[in-house]
Amino acid sequence: MTPSDASGNPWSDLDRPPLNTTSLRRGLLRPDGLWTSVDVVATTGSTNSDLVASGGTEGAVLVAEEQTAGRGRLDRTWSAPPRSGLFFSFLLTPGPDVPAERWGWLPLLTGVATATALTRAAGVDMALKWPNDLLIDVEGAERKAGGILAERTGDSVVIGIGLNVSLRADELPVPTAGSLALAGAKVLDRDPLLRAVLRSVEEWYGEWRRAGGDPGACRLQEAYAAGCATLGRTVRAELPGGRELLGEAVAVDGDGRLVLATEDGVQQPVGAGDIVHLRPARPEE
Repeated sequence: MTPSDASGNPWSDLDRPPLNTTSLRRGLLRPDGLWTSVDVVATTGSTNSDLVASGGTEGAVLVAEEQTAGRGRLDRTWSAPPRSGLFFSFLLTPGPDVPAERWGWLPLLTGVATATALTRAAGVDMALKWPNDLLIDVEGAERKAGGILAERTGDSVVIGIGLNVSLRADELPVPTAGSLALAGAKVLDRDPLLRAVLRSVEEWYGEWRRAGGDPGACRLQEAYAAGCATLGRTVRAELPGGRELLGEAVAVDGDGRLVLATEDGVQQPVGAGDIVHLRPARPEE
């Protein structure tokens, strides 16, 4: 069935055609591949919530043309006009070969996979803000174009991605948001962009699993650090309980935590919280 908007016409906005479910399945589903199902719905509250409730198997992918109750980290909402972006979730089951304490790398892995895929497929430079924001440059300003949310459900993890693709300036939810279109992307067709992201996730996830979840052995830690715009910057970490920590972001450690060098000379790892970029990274010597 072809997704449609509230008027029943999927072609009401010719600049935003619906996704082609048949094409996506043909391009992604293989007997020996990670992805086992791809479903596209016209609208839903949250693809993450739907997959968590479904009790599905590893490799299930759910895409929505519109999310009415999309969620980001810290229970923030995520909304955008129908078919203006990619809003999807997938289910992964790392299994006994990967210790549970390394599952926290999955959202960072997804960030690396998404950024590298879109840099190549859309022709825009994309960076990562720790732990899970996707950043692009819009007329010299750093803007958030997307985010990642991971949720544990039993022996699996559901990972959701929200990405602004064709969002116009007058549609931005906040002034600090951006989109691939506003960044001058060469490709705005969501079908090849979605396929590129999912293929990249499959590649990185396979390497990570074969390494037993060791982020160093599969070079995930190195790749994340190389693409992380947070490193080298002075930041404010807004921590649970209302506490704050100021320092320079100097590393991402083996547990995926952001390490801050504070003014008193202490290196403090941060595993959860909201990071605010205060100053640009220092130029390399």
